[in-house]
Amino acid sequence: MGIVNVTPDSFSDGGLHAAPEAAAAHARQLVAEGADVLDLGAESTRPGHAPVSTTEELARLLPALHAIRAALPDTPVSVDTCKAEVAAAAVAAGADIINDIWGGLLGAEGAEGGHSPMCAAAARTAAPLILMHNRATPAPDAVFWETFLGDMRTMLALARDAGVPDSQIWLDPGFGFGKTPAQNLECLRHLDRLAQLGFPVLLGTSRKSTLGLVLGGAPVHERLDADKAAAAWGVSHGAAMVRVHDVAAYIGVLRMADAIKSGLGWRSSRRF
Repeated sequence: MGIVNVTPDSFSDGGLHAAPEAAAAHARQLVAEGADVLDLGAESTRPGHAPVSTTEELARLLPALHAIRAALPDTPVSVDTCKAEVAAAAVAAGADIINDIWGGLLGAEGAEGGHSPMCAAAARTAAPLILMHNRATPAPDAVFWETFLGDMRTMLALARDAGVPDSQIWLDPGFGFGKTPAQNLECLRHLDRLAQLGFPVLLGTSRKSTLGLVLGGAPVHERLDADKAAAAWGVSHGAAMVRVHDVAAYIGVLRMADAIKSGLGWRSSRRF
């Protein structure tokens, strides 16, 4: 999954692809390098980001989506958003997948019967739904796994209750979201625990700050070695797809990791 950000303030590539033509050109490059899916986001989720309105997010997103869809009509496009209205509008405009960093939880708190607007949008549009783990504050280390898996089961229940079939659901451990650096690494180390829930797993560690900490404070564009190590580990421990900025740099790593794991060489084991 190749990342296309059309934001002015993303942590590593803000403003680079904000214009629709630039977004489409970057998307073409990612696909040429080997991306199977594109993930299009119009609101930064970096630490300390400024939330944007639905209107503003759509104003950034839809022109880029139209340009990418015109340039790459056969490539699946995921919309990276936590707003149900944005997700529904994007699917109507040609997006194929919904990628929610809050796992359907926003708007579900206190709603009667735990209704999730995002999960309802996914069910209504029949779009595959990626549920990412996230928390407002990290759980205590002593109950991390109990809390993490409990959160994931809550998200799954919301999706199922909304009518999203299991075949349309993917899970994401949310590396870098609502966790301490140690918990990020713990989640990666035991990624198979998430995979054991029985759903395909998307892993997104690309350029995250925890990698920089491991490398002694390396800046964003000096984390590629750590990125590739994390991706290789993830593939060998249950990840069905990785979400990355630098697609070309990962192809050989992922082919080798998959070959070691399966003995069958590189293949896309699952598609949306």
